[in-house]
Amino acid sequence: MIGLGSYAFFWEHSDRVAEPLSLVGAFERTRELGIGLFQICDFAPLDRMSDRHLADAARAARDLGLSVELGTKGVSAEHLGRYLALAETFDARLVRTMLGAGGAGVPGDASAAGARADTIATLRGILPSFEAAGVTLALETYEQVATADLAALVREVDSPRLGICLDPANVVARLEHPRTCVETAADVVVAVHVKDFAFARQPGWVGFTYSGAPLGTGLHDYAHLRETVRPAERGINEVVEHWLPWQGDAETTVRTEREWTRITLEHLRSSQ
Repeated sequence: MIGLGSYAFFWEHSDRVAEPLSLVGAFERTRELGIGLFQICDFAPLDRMSDRHLADAARAARDLGLSVELGTKGVSAEHLGRYLALAETFDARLVRTMLGAGGAGVPGDASAAGARADTIATLRGILPSFEAAGVTLALETYEQVATADLAALVREVDSPRLGICLDPANVVARLEHPRTCVETAADVVVAVHVKDFAFARQPGWVGFTYSGAPLGTGLHDYAHLRETVRPAERGINEVVEHWLPWQGDAETTVRTEREWTRITLEHLRSSQ
């Protein structure tokens, strides 16, 4: 299933616009675009909402016929327990998270072995609750953790409710090739973040900027990801995100963000 995530509304959610888009507003916009899945990902207000407001938001999603996934950061048992409870509120079947700063001991050097063991123990302690609830925990690929190490951790924990949220754009910052990331993680992928990316020369020819691009216009070989991971065949959701730089003013930035979403959705739909 194709979905939209909070990062597809990054600037519309932000306080740099006069009237930031609410969570329910993002749900409504998602439905208007003919999309039936929304991933609430790294959306700070979610952690501050009262139980009543959470219930209201969940009800709004259900009324719109919208499926919800959740996204956060960290793997402490307390934090994951909190998000498992939120998953129950929203009828969410997936929680995406990321390991802590520095990789939470996942890199393979000997000095990280103890932290890695602690991470595995924590996951093995909390995952039976996820399994009982029918909720999958997805660890995202990113620059602080080698994809091979992250995939090895998932395989070692060996839970049917643990996998990888594949985002090849993130790993470029550690000089991993996106295609290598895709191929290394393919068999344990349970979620995909969809965004294109590109390098552009900075003014004065003094370096490059690495940022987003509408899907199909940048460097991401998304056809290779589709062929390697086979998300549609395996029932893996593909959630649209953007890395859109600020465009100089709020009106231009929001208009561009919406246009990137339109282009990306058209590209995804045409390649189904």
